Amino acid sequence: MSNIRLVPAVLDLAYEEVGESVEKFEREFNVISESEENSITQGIKHVKMRGESDETNLLMLNILSELYRKMDKIEQLLMHGNSKRLSLACEGYIESIGLEHFKLTEDILEVGKHYYGRLELTTFPKREIAFYFEGIEPSIAKIEKIHVRDKEAWGYFMTACERIMIRQMKGNE
Repeated sequence: MSNIRLVPAVLDLAYEEVGESVEKFEREFNVISESEENSITQGIKHVKMRGESDETNLLMLNILSELYRKMDKIEQLLMHGNSKRLSLACEGYIESIGLEHFKLTEDILEVGKHYYGRLELTTFPKREIAFYFEGIEPSIAKIEKIHVRDKEAWGYFMTACERIMIRQMKGNE
């Protein structure tokens, strides 16, 4: 634990021990990653790669993309009812995060057990991510499997949390 660097963050976590249910978790794990990609998001990425847009236009494109995603989500809810996400057995609260670890507010994990988790990063745009993790201490987990784009978003979120912490520390001096 001594070499794990964590920064304060507030996140709600839904999770469940993997056990024998690997297939149902894997299906949702893949669906969540795919739902973050739509034709508009892919188009924005191509515009960025070609360098055909300035920062203002990229911001507007991202806002439009998020509006599209929200309208699509509303349409799915109206057509198909409630979300098709798994109902996970446990809930917890994350108090701090690192690049590959996080710490819960309570000692609720079993050391050596493997879990599937889902949470929403409070970034713009908001991002739902799914991942697998292992309890390495009763309140500390190590992320074992996460999609590449989600890992990047997690890293950006951690950096933003770290900046907030630094600003607060400077304000207290």
